Amino acid sequence: MRELEKLGAGSVKGALEAMLLASSDPVSATSLAAVLGVAPGEVSSALADLAAEYSDANRGIQLREVAGGWRLFTHPAFHDQVEALVMSWDTRRLSQAALETLAVIAYHQPVTREGVKAIRGVNSDGVISSLVDKGLVREAGRDPQRAQAIRYATTQAFLERFGLKSLRELPDLEQFAPDEESRKFIRERLSGRSIESTLEEAAADVDEERELLEDAGEASDE
Repeated sequence: MRELEKLGAGSVKGALEAMLLASSDPVSATSLAAVLGVAPGEVSSALADLAAEYSDANRGIQLREVAGGWRLFTHPAFHDQVEALVMSWDTRRLSQAALETLAVIAYHQPVTREGVKAIRGVNSDGVISSLVDKGLVREAGRDPQRAQAIRYATTQAFLERFGLKSLRELPDLEQFAPDEESRKFIRERLSGRSIESTLEEAAADVDEERELLEDAGEASDE
């Protein structure tokens, strides 16, 4: 079994690992090479080596080439443990930034990262990735009008954690914000669009998805 290579301070492999950990989307070898200032061939070779090292060492993470890029994944063998950990996380311990971002997504879904940034006024990529890891936010297709940017929406786990039957029962913003200052901030950011109309659209999408799943289930039974 191959042992993981000890990397030096300026290692290309080390830099690749760090960048891939920071990204929630597949990243192409060309894009990674441009950031590092090295040849794409060198990056492709390093990525292939890393993927083989993780596989041979049977580590808890895997490096795969998907959708035209490279991305780190948890090992399927540890799915149950990862799921148990994610489900055990307490939403009450979310940071203020996470609470604000979750509120924006909940009331504006589906929304892109740029959409969240436009509302909050700050880059929220890391916070969104954290919410996805926690199982509170999911990818909800792509926006054809914004270069196929990924759109995000809340999950069934989000509804369960907040005791909601559907998006129509979304609580007041006080449930998301830990103090009055945060509540005021969120209200001001959300005031640019009708929350009621957004909820109706999101609820309709959820109902439509549920009907499609039920129809698919009935068809398979037949």
